[in-house]
Amino acid sequence: MSNKSSQKPRRKYDESFKQEVVNMIAAGRSVPDISRSLSVGENVIYRWRDKALKVGSAEGQAPGSDASSVSLSQHLALQKRLREVEMERDILKKAVGIFSRPQ
Repeated sequence: MSNKSSQKPRRKYDESFKQEVVNMIAAGRSVPDISRSLSVGENVIYRWRDKALKVGSAEGQAPGSDASSVSLSQHLALQKRLREVEMERDILKKAVGIFSRPQ
């Protein structure tokens, strides 16, 4: 059996810190990167992200709400699509360069 004195005390984080971490994820930083830089477990960060997504989806688009607000899941999906489109663009630029060379 383990005694309580050998266990690490649980660290507590305030809501503003959690929100800041979720904003870092929304800005495109990876969870492992954030975890290493802040010395917070990856699983904890994933839980915060999931909770933020649930809160965002539960709020939904209430009548009279600001239509310009975007949930975290929508933001992440848009970022993923942007990266895909940028990659397609870069491929097409290279193809144009190859095919426009004089033979």
